Amino acid sequence: MAPHKAPDSTRRSDRSRRAIYDAALALVGESGYRRTTIEGIAARAGVGKQTIYRWWPSKAAVLMEAFLDLAARAAEEAAPQAGGADPQAGAAEYGIPDTGDLAADLKLVLRATVDELNDPLMEAPTRALTAEGIVDAKLGAEFVEKLLDPQLALYVTRLRAAQEAGQLRPDADPRIALELLIAPLTHRWLLRTLPLTHAYADTIVDYALGGLSPRS
Repeated sequence: MAPHKAPDSTRRSDRSRRAIYDAALALVGESGYRRTTIEGIAARAGVGKQTIYRWWPSKAAVLMEAFLDLAARAAEEAAPQAGGADPQAGAAEYGIPDTGDLAADLKLVLRATVDELNDPLMEAPTRALTAEGIVDAKLGAEFVEKLLDPQLALYVTRLRAAQEAGQLRPDADPRIALELLIAPLTHRWLLRTLPLTHAYADTIVDYALGGLSPRS
């Protein structure tokens, strides 16, 4: 008779945590942030609500961690395509590629951003948390600090490298320059004014770099 093995609590916890992440993201996408509850997340994940309270202090903490995990997984999947991280290294190593062709590098990344924003798995929770972050200053600040700022820092790094290579005006502020790239995408996506496409992303890069190129 085979010896009885004790349940692996680590594996059980990982499965429960993943189920909670998935439940939280699904519910916030379906019902919005305000109508999503700890009880609803627990029921959807098949766990007791005390399990959730043992790991997180609030609904906001659950959703933020779930969304950060989703974003990290998306970055890991995008990294090999963008010439960034080793897929085994995790999202922390992901960066904007530097092939020497700034326009091509930025178009690659903005096209990936378009795909991410159009992905139903990402779109619904991103919209819900973005909308709630506008009215909930604390949640909005956490969203910026934990998700947006690290991503924007990648643009700053790449644009500064381009300045050092003489590809951008030396007096251009990289933080403002990156907004010329990101803001149009966000505006069109958030307000649904027109379709968000790769062609649009390419045009944004061409227009932005036209104004940022060194003056002769």
